[in-house]
Amino acid sequence: MLVAQKKQQENIAEYVLYLFQIEDIVRALNFDLDQIMDAVVKPNLPDSSFEAQYREWYEEIITEMKRSKREKKGHLDRVMEVLKELVYLHNTLVSMKAESKYKQLCADSVSFISEFRVKASMKEEHDVEILIHAMHMKLQFRLRKKEITQETEDALDSMRIQLAFLVREYHKMKSGDYSFMQN
Repeated sequence: MLVAQKKQQENIAEYVLYLFQIEDIVRALNFDLDQIMDAVVKPNLPDSSFEAQYREWYEEIITEMKRSKREKKGHLDRVMEVLKELVYLHNTLVSMKAESKYKQLCADSVSFISEFRVKASMKEEHDVEILIHAMHMKLQFRLRKKEITQETEDALDSMRIQLAFLVREYHKMKSGDYSFMQN
């Protein structure tokens, strides 16, 4: 919960990836709040004073996932809202005449996005969703200590750079430091 709040403020992509992991944990532990608390939360708390807050937060996550019928797959509404904002910003940046840097980053990673889209069976998803899912896959590989080929690492790096630029612009937009009229 506190980690999510911090990530939401500092790096929206890390926030989304963190919530992807939380969704994975909730599903893996069969939506059992006590098991989540015992296996994940309590061992990582600096002290027990935060336990009630985390219990409430995970309970909200579980309720939201069940209510929206996302027990097997799919993402929390709060995640989907951020993805929609990122897609909107991406589309805006791509359509702006003065925005050449982001367009170049998109061009650099377009073939990698296309390839990932096919391999991950994500034919209907927007490029921004592909970027996030590719980073989630990389994280899963690292957590499982699976080897990533240099070719895959290069592709993921290109996608990461595009996503990092988009995230920077997102935080500017959210803080009010960004004006589309300047471009």
